Amino acid sequence: MAGEQYFDLLITDDDITLDVGGIPERCFDRNSIAQDLVHMIRETGLLVELIGNRNERKKAENLVKLTMAVDDDVRIVPGSCEITEVELGVFYLVADTVEFGPIEYKLEAK
Repeated sequence: MAGEQYFDLLITDDDITLDVGGIPERCFDRNSIAQDLVHMIRETGLLVELIGNRNERKKAENLVKLTMAVDDDVRIVPGSCEITEVELGVFYLVADTVEFGPIEYKLEAK
């Protein structure tokens, strides 16, 4: 698949996604960036801390930390990331990639 700048193995439900032939599927460009960001956010541990924390000040601080971490990715337009809690324990990430347009992703601590 020539022309794709970023690619990765597609992960679904914390496992490699296989096609009907058992070959790992790949994701490209915008989807690869979104997947990388979600994994980075999960690895920080801040998402779990957000869900378990009732202190609004600490929650806001962690949201700022996560937003800054996303904005620090060179593939993201600085200042374009917004993370909002849409329901208890569920967050929605919106950001603009430099080359591939907007990404939107639902984040949940599992």
